[in-house]
Amino acid sequence: MSRLAPPLSLYIHMPWCVKKCPYCDFNSHGLRSEPPPYADYINHLLADLDADRIDFGAALANRPVISIFFGGGTPSLFSPELIDRLLDGVRERLPLADAAEITLETNPGTVEHGRFDGYLAAGVNRISFGVQSFDDDKLKRLGRIHSANEAEAAVKSAQDAGYANINLDLMYALPQQTLDDALADVDRAVALQPTHVSHYQLTLEPNTAFAANPPPLPDDDHAWAMQEACEERLATAGYGQYEISAYAQPDRRCAHNLNYWRFGDYLGIGAGAHGKLSDAARGQVRRRWKTRHPRAYMEAAGGTARIGGDSVVSAAELPFEYMLNALRLVEGVPLADFSERTGLPPERIAAALDTARRRDWLHDDPQQLRTTALGQRFLNDVIASFLD
Repeated sequence: MSRLAPPLSLYIHMPWCVKKCPYCDFNSHGLRSEPPPYADYINHLLADLDADRIDFGAALANRPVISIFFGGGTPSLFSPELIDRLLDGVRERLPLADAAEITLETNPGTVEHGRFDGYLAAGVNRISFGVQSFDDDKLKRLGRIHSANEAEAAVKSAQDAGYANINLDLMYALPQQTLDDALADVDRAVALQPTHVSHYQLTLEPNTAFAANPPPLPDDDHAWAMQEACEERLATAGYGQYEISAYAQPDRRCAHNLNYWRFGDYLGIGAGAHGKLSDAARGQVRRRWKTRHPRAYMEAAGGTARIGGDSVVSAAELPFEYMLNALRLVEGVPLADFSERTGLPPERIAAALDTARRRDWLHDDPQQLRTTALGQRFLNDVIASFLD
């Protein structure tokens, strides 16, 4: 079976933040007395990319990058000049699609006046603000370094600089949060008129401060009521839900995240960054991740020690990996894409599909993989049913 290479994205991890939040399980490192070696880190990112290009060779040939995402940590700790230098280096090494989406994650408490003009000039055309809440008490409980007023000011500053594509991250089911509190956060977000809202539940992840010392959180029923009410409020405001935690104005869906959920490919550079690449010639899907600690990553200087792990996804794991992403999409994906992206025949998942449909988890549609309302609520169970 001939397979087309899926779209290709680039993820760039910036590992430092001002302070580690107690709920965060990402690879982020709080600032210490000495400032991080920001400029030197840019050199190591480009060396990492050079090495990946050599390693993956033909699997990258003639494939334009459709999106770039700067994640963290707090990428906005890096100056516009450094982001500009990095993006220039990426353009020299990889072809970028004409309308490539380039997103920079931003903490409202770290941006200075005038920086957004610089990021825009560098080529960043989408800003994602980690607001989380517009309630100062909730922000303090979450360990955030900004206030609600600072968040609003930062968003307006980006808009004044010319940004027309802005995402706001919001969390719900926060410590001692009520339904009215959650709706108030959504209302204040919508009032700023972002093009996209990411709205997701606070969960207690292992190896976090919150997991070791859990705060008082709403129970599952109250969290579900918040989710449903906030979904309705966002829909009324013109934000269509297209993924379990993503809402967008028309034609403003996040291209980078859509590529993840559709089981597209992405290179990952930076400390702890993950990547996934399809090699159609070998019939493989390969995952690679980089050494997590910034110091060890930089000491590798683009050498093999920068690689924390590298493996081919087995045929037994591919159905689960595919569904873990694709079933997050509200509209689902064409059933034919399963074979196109994994190289496996549709018969491989026929029994699991039949079971999921009988349980009313998936719509009985021979052309489309799409969860029902019940399936969305019990999505983890649906995805687990595709484990070999």
